[in-house]
Amino acid sequence: MNRYEEIEAFVRTIEAGSFTHAAKQLGVTKSAVSRRLSDLETRLGTQLIMRTTRSLSLTEAGQALFERAIGLLADWNEAETVSMSQTTALSGRIRMAAPLTFGVKYLGPAIIDFLALHPDIVFDIDYNDRKIDLISEGVDVAIRIGELTDSGLIARKLAPITMLACAAPAYLEKHGHPKTAQDLKHMKKLSYANRSKQSWHYTDNQGKRGEVTIPSALRSNNGDFLKNAAIAGLGIILHPSFIVCDALQDGSLKVILKDHNFASISAYAIYPPTRHLSLRVRTWVDFLVERFKDIPPWEMHIHLSKQKN
Repeated sequence: MNRYEEIEAFVRTIEAGSFTHAAKQLGVTKSAVSRRLSDLETRLGTQLIMRTTRSLSLTEAGQALFERAIGLLADWNEAETVSMSQTTALSGRIRMAAPLTFGVKYLGPAIIDFLALHPDIVFDIDYNDRKIDLISEGVDVAIRIGELTDSGLIARKLAPITMLACAAPAYLEKHGHPKTAQDLKHMKKLSYANRSKQSWHYTDNQGKRGEVTIPSALRSNNGDFLKNAAIAGLGIILHPSFIVCDALQDGSLKVILKDHNFASISAYAIYPPTRHLSLRVRTWVDFLVERFKDIPPWEMHIHLSKQKN
């Protein structure tokens, strides 16, 4: 009988929402998770989880135990981490999710440098622009760009990201150079499908806030594709600086309405509050904060590009 394994199986099942997801996170079979929960209920002499074919729900006793068990697991893992960190190097797996473009271009080099310092770490990375459920998919930490809407997640800011309205020089020659945000109504935008707000919000050079709705010529969930479409002259884009900085630097795109400020966003590292943050994950997040603490490279490119244009 392993009481720790029973409690761990119980907490992970509730967090993940199913025996299958909990088993995947723990690296055991579904039947093993179910057996540990049954053993726990038998030992305590009470039902903790009400099981149906479609869902799991806590009994009153289960809810009380769950609230206490989260803290107990965190304390145990923290004690283990402290003991191990004094005698061993960082090791183990870091499961991370990150947006494709930002992940490949800026997290990729950071990962390589981090692994040079901690060669026993193993990264398991999902590069994808979709917003995943960290708990059900067993992800330790996710990198997200933009506004955070997930309640209950802990977020740590990594770096600022400027949003820039851009177009190809040839497109501007053909359709004119906009003087105000309202001039954009006569152009075509290339829409990022994952953006919750499709109108463009701005603050003009007089400090006046507003928004403009622009007809769309193309819609996609991939920022690089939309950038390339803008370079080809298909329309205008409102994109984060880390995607367009190189195109601005080589002149294939130009910033429009330089005196307007479009809502800036940030890059964050996020993780669930109920999941113990291991030393390896905490060290990785600290590494990213330190790496981007000054002017991040994409913002430096933008500054230089604006001076050239």
